[in-house]
Amino acid sequence: MITIAVILVSAMLGFLLSNIYYHAKLKSFNDEKLVGIAAQMKQFVEQEPATVEHYLNNAAALGYEIYVTDGKGNDQFYGREFRQKDLDKQAVDQVLSGEIYHGVAEFPSKPFITGFFDNQLSNTVGVHLEMGNASYALFMRPDVILQFGELRIFFALIGAFTVGISILLFIISTRYLVNPIERLSEATKRIAQGNYNLKLSTTRRDEIGQLAQHFMTMSRELERVDQARQQFVSNVSHEIQSPLTSIQGFAQLVADQDLPEQEREHYASIIEEESRHLSLLSKQLLLLSSLEQGHEDLTKVRFSLRDQFRQAVQVLQWQLEEKELLLRISVPESIQLYGNEVLLMQVWMNLLGNAVNHLPQGRSIEIRAEETNAQCVIHIRDTGDGIAAEHLPFLFDRFYRVDRARERSSGRTGLGLAIVQKIIRIHEGTIEVSSSTEGTVFTVTLPQM
Repeated sequence: MITIAVILVSAMLGFLLSNIYYHAKLKSFNDEKLVGIAAQMKQFVEQEPATVEHYLNNAAALGYEIYVTDGKGNDQFYGREFRQKDLDKQAVDQVLSGEIYHGVAEFPSKPFITGFFDNQLSNTVGVHLEMGNASYALFMRPDVILQFGELRIFFALIGAFTVGISILLFIISTRYLVNPIERLSEATKRIAQGNYNLKLSTTRRDEIGQLAQHFMTMSRELERVDQARQQFVSNVSHEIQSPLTSIQGFAQLVADQDLPEQEREHYASIIEEESRHLSLLSKQLLLLSSLEQGHEDLTKVRFSLRDQFRQAVQVLQWQLEEKELLLRISVPESIQLYGNEVLLMQVWMNLLGNAVNHLPQGRSIEIRAEETNAQCVIHIRDTGDGIAAEHLPFLFDRFYRVDRARERSSGRTGLGLAIVQKIIRIHEGTIEVSSSTEGTVFTVTLPQM
């Protein structure tokens, strides 16, 4: 329907523009040409008055409509009959007085009427004619049907075939374009129902092929996100269920009136420890949720990186001394960061805290920072036993633990590195990790703004 409407509207606009051009440019030119032909007829008839009937009949047969009148009721028509005999008496008197009648040039301009094809008597040119002692007015116009009849049919057939073939080809091409869009529409319904296992044709090289490729990518990403969401819910449920089960069980034991005081205190301490674990888990989940919701209102200031590391080391000093760990800091005083102090402090505390907790006694930690290409690159290296290569791609996943038994018993939630990565990303930076048997290196890159 759209294709047919476009063709019809195009044809109408094309006709209107052509008609405007005829009335603006061609009409006066056509009038002048017809006046010249009428003048030649006048000259021949006045020279050979005896052959006037034969001559005008031959002229009509060659493709002209002719009207001759003396203004007194003696009228004669030659050729095809005029559709309307609407010539004013004033026009006849004008020609009889010797003036030229320019009816073609003066024909009214109307949007849907082309004067060239309108065989009204008023749409003619007129010249004065003298035969013997009598005066006549000769009006003539071309007989378009006689002159261009076969040509009109030819052009009509061209137009009809053009429109018909265009509609057919448009329908075929439209189906070629619409079919894959219908398949994409069906795919959206399947995705809305939670079915992400889609297969679309991506062999096309045009925009629809690119759309299908992007759609497949989106489907796979949605499937990955959905699986991650399900895994996240499962992990959260597990992380909450474990301490709740412990709290419930030990609470029942504590309620036993015959329980020795020493065991009661021990069980109460376990309940306190598990409650603390739940509190830490809820805080980190809230922080992670707030970071994912957006950071448009994130407060950023300029601060010294060296001073921030010194604060982090002061907090961890007792743990460093307890495990006899050596700490080296190589951070120039000139390095200034522009970001959220509280969040970035949490990044350094988490990375340094992980290193302290996992390092065997007597090892070392090195903090080194440098400025390169408008970026600040921070390396946090430890001399621990390293992390196995199969664990490295998953370190920043939520609830992922290299040693699940040890991490669970330590009270850690497995969200720390996921939070670190999110904080670094909202500061438009990156974090990478590499590890070997000689130790592990976390490399943080932040833009210098």
